[in-house]
Amino acid sequence: MVEKRLGALPVAAAFLRRLDVAGIVDEVCPGGASALVTHGQVIEALVANRLTSPAPLVRVEDWARCWAVEEVFGIEPGLLNDDRLARALDAIAPHLEHIAGTVGARAIGAFGIDVARMHWDMTSMSVHGAFPAEGQEEDFPVIGYGHPKDRRFDLKQVQAGLAVSADGGIPLHARVFGGGAAEVSQVVGAMKDLRAMAGERDFPMVADSKLVSYSIIRALLAARVRFIAPAPAAQVEDVVYASLDPAQATVVDWAPDRDADKPPELRETYRVLEDTHTLTGPRKSDPPLTVRRILVHSTANAAGRQAARSKRLAKAAEDLNKLTTAAGRRHYKTREKIVARIGVFAAMRRVTSCLRWTVTDNGDGTPALTWHFDQDVLNAEAAVDGWYALLTSVPADPAGPAEALIHYKGQGAVERR
Repeated sequence: MVEKRLGALPVAAAFLRRLDVAGIVDEVCPGGASALVTHGQVIEALVANRLTSPAPLVRVEDWARCWAVEEVFGIEPGLLNDDRLARALDAIAPHLEHIAGTVGARAIGAFGIDVARMHWDMTSMSVHGAFPAEGQEEDFPVIGYGHPKDRRFDLKQVQAGLAVSADGGIPLHARVFGGGAAEVSQVVGAMKDLRAMAGERDFPMVADSKLVSYSIIRALLAARVRFIAPAPAAQVEDVVYASLDPAQATVVDWAPDRDADKPPELRETYRVLEDTHTLTGPRKSDPPLTVRRILVHSTANAAGRQAARSKRLAKAAEDLNKLTTAAGRRHYKTREKIVARIGVFAAMRRVTSCLRWTVTDNGDGTPALTWHFDQDVLNAEAAVDGWYALLTSVPADPAGPAEALIHYKGQGAVERR
């Protein structure tokens, strides 16, 4: 008697057949298949492998022998050798976007996925090695230098984008981009693909702050693509937030899942206001772009900022008190050495803006240090705590300020995926 592992293979097979993955692949890749197994069947087996017990190509055949692949998929393990797998992958490579889009569209219809809102996220993957451009195929994304998320500018990269539905965070579309691909081409290309999948249904795209640049927003507005994304911190001056009064903002009837079991008074509270935001282009001839701006205040965000500031001030005070005691002694006999050390502490503890200090002469030629934190500066910083801004082109009718915030809060789904 031969024992084989069944695991989730029947479940994977049921979903693959309902999505007709093999049929979709075989329709665009009919050539090169052997008489015994088609490219589509091989791809289904590979998907099942990734879902049950991921293995390198040279070990997939062994997996198929230990698992009930032949019984569930009707494929003899010997037909899943690494050479056959590689031929199937080579065959689908030029058609990946079409295959993925077709499968995604079929999933929307087959499972009734709500695509009233999509969440999009980009990431980059740095690679080690030379990867010369002349050794790469031009028809596929080229590994090259760009703007890596991990700040490793010395390494080349490849980029990837993922779109998921707000309904369950289901991945519906993925694209790979070359290392140097511009963000405009990434976003606009993804939106065209998503629109094709969603059919006539309109949807807003929710993304992170990397979406917000003049070129991208201009392209999205021109294509009449609705979006929601946070404004980069540098685009909204602190004076804007400091002039706002949370008490005058509208309370949002929403709380994060982590607060579900807490009493109402301990839950994070969100308040919103609305005005407009204008982006200007790099050239004088560029027309200004005006969009809705949702000003959001979060009590948890404010508490976090206050706690972080208190921690920084406490550590800075400890350092400065020690320096005050050491001033004029062995290591800090001159004003220059004290000033240099103050600069190190101020930068390290990030208190440069509020730190006020004076180095005086004790009368015997030794320096003395006095210092304090400027309370007016600290009060101004505290007035900004908890505020951030969302930019959107979604009209106020389907998505008021509160609805826009709730839509954005689903962005964690794509980041987890």
